[in-house]
Amino acid sequence: MKFNIICEIDDEGRYVVECPELPGCLSEGDTMEEALNNINEAIIGSLTSRLKNAKNNFLKKKIPIHNKINFSLDTTMTAEYA
Repeated sequence: MKFNIICEIDDEGRYVVECPELPGCLSEGDTMEEALNNINEAIIGSLTSRLKNAKNNFLKKKIPIHNKINFSLDTTMTAEYA
């Protein structure tokens, strides 16, 4: 999965990075490398949180036993940080 990011330098010379596809997902760092590492962690944290929230909402719904639900998740990236 790929996400677009926007990187700017603030008035204090820090790198501020935002992922527009995930509202509220932003980070910063003293160097570009630090900022990119931080936004990577923020994206993974955001996706993990959204997945847990979706799972909890899914489990709260009463689903008749005769219905089948198929879905797949690519956990290769989140497995590194779990």
